[in-house]
Amino acid sequence: MFVRTVYATGNPERIDRTLDGFRAEAVGLLTAQPGYRGYGLFADRELGKISMGSWWESAQAERDSDRELRARRAELLAPFEGTAATALWEVAVETPPGEAGPGAWFRVVRTDADPAAVDRMAEVFRDRALPVLEKSPGFVSAAMLVDRATGRASVGAIFADRETLVASRGPQADARARAVAAAGVTVWSLEEFEVVLLDHRRS
Repeated sequence: MFVRTVYATGNPERIDRTLDGFRAEAVGLLTAQPGYRGYGLFADRELGKISMGSWWESAQAERDSDRELRARRAELLAPFEGTAATALWEVAVETPPGEAGPGAWFRVVRTDADPAAVDRMAEVFRDRALPVLEKSPGFVSAAMLVDRATGRASVGAIFADRETLVASRGPQADARARAVAAAGVTVWSLEEFEVVLLDHRRS
């Protein structure tokens, strides 16, 4: 499984219009593409950040869909966007998608490691960090995405609401520190977003 992520920053005063556009069109556009398996749309309305990820059954399906959809994606981002960055990831670890209703929140941690250590990094997350995460009240789902060529990783977790996400910060910080030490990775960023839209097509 592969995931295309888009990370955009812009004027917070114009974020709602862009989110409304993606909410109205994204799932329809994506489901028309072969190999589509899911989509998430996340926002930091205060700072003006949009993060989104679409899931694909193969790297080829991701490439083909990106070629078909990138022009419309740029149009939808245009009212808001100041910057935008797109990346392709391989899914190294994932839990079942789970169900998240209105009010859900998303935490994402981005790391770097030696590319030769990617499998070790995924193993440590699966065996040490994920079991702690899954026991957190309000936990819905999680995934580790990796770029094997660079050693980059993105670990995301969805919680049922902001209250449980906030309550998980301390325990997850401790678990993250232990996992980072065991895997030999560097944490570059930690962010939290409101869940705007989730669509799951994978079992």
